[in-house]
Amino acid sequence: MNYSIRQELLAHTIETIGWLKDQQLATLEDLHFHAFNEDHYIIGYHQATEWLKKHHVSAWDAIESVLDWEVEVLGEVSLKPADMNSERIVNLYIYVLGEELLSEFDLEQEPNALLEELKKELGE
Repeated sequence: MNYSIRQELLAHTIETIGWLKDQQLATLEDLHFHAFNEDHYIIGYHQATEWLKKHHVSAWDAIESVLDWEVEVLGEVSLKPADMNSERIVNLYIYVLGEELLSEFDLEQEPNALLEELKKELGE
């Protein structure tokens, strides 16, 4: 994952934890769901295409990452060519990268400690 995406996803995770202050995040899956799956991260084909350009990611690299993840995690490719569009691919790509990013942190620690660790990593 490149630096600009990492920074953006760290900031998004910090914002998500802020929104969820009153809720208990029991697991990595809870935080990942709320940050990268509850809503679309990017809405619109044009915005998705621009997001890829902004982060210097080719559409083919994003598709490859999503398909590799599906095979590794699901055991098969479930994404059909008819379902492929820039918005869907970018949101799936961000889902995969969000999982990768969150796996680097100890999510079983107290929420404020996790928040401080994420902010430190972001450089705040």
